[in-house]
Amino acid sequence: MSNGPSLAKVSAKTAAEICKHFPLGDEARGMLREGLAPRQYLDLLLGKELFVDAVRFLAHALPKREAVWWACLCARAVADPKPAAAETAALQTAEKWIADPSEEHRRPAWPAAEAAELGTPAGCAAAAAFWSGGSLAPPEAPLVPPAETLTGAAVAGAVCLAAVQREPEHAPDKYRLFIAQGLDIARGGTGRSKSG
Repeated sequence: MSNGPSLAKVSAKTAAEICKHFPLGDEARGMLREGLAPRQYLDLLLGKELFVDAVRFLAHALPKREAVWWACLCARAVADPKPAAAETAALQTAEKWIADPSEEHRRPAWPAAEAAELGTPAGCAAAAAFWSGGSLAPPEAPLVPPAETLTGAAVAGAVCLAAVQREPEHAPDKYRLFIAQGLDIARGGTGRSKSG
């Protein structure tokens, strides 16, 4: 049984349902058992400090809007005091989509992601918003829906990049903080740290 509170925002009943959407590391794959609840599996991953697998798992477990919010929080946590204009714009665009997940706010997320670059947490956060639904093609072209897993993959990219891009020697501490934020979001919270 899990020691932690339930993950109210996670609709999957089992960890296996979530894990079929992304690749697991060998050790994480070996810990997956049929019928294991999402929180139980996440606890196992965290107990072994398999942070990248834990981030991927949580990024795919959360609803898309909540997942993009998590990506934005992590990106903002490591942003330069005076971030590049493109990165600021990418986060603002993603946050507009979070506030109103409409097509009107989703479409601008792709140019913002490209301008910030997908090698940045902000660029990944904006891409995650763009890949949340709708079409990848221009508005006048036939519908090309994004794969269901793209948002989770981009969110995982944002969180992992945020953990390692600056002071990688402190990555384990950042992973712990970011995963705690993601868990708070999964429980229905805001993900904002109470202690700072």
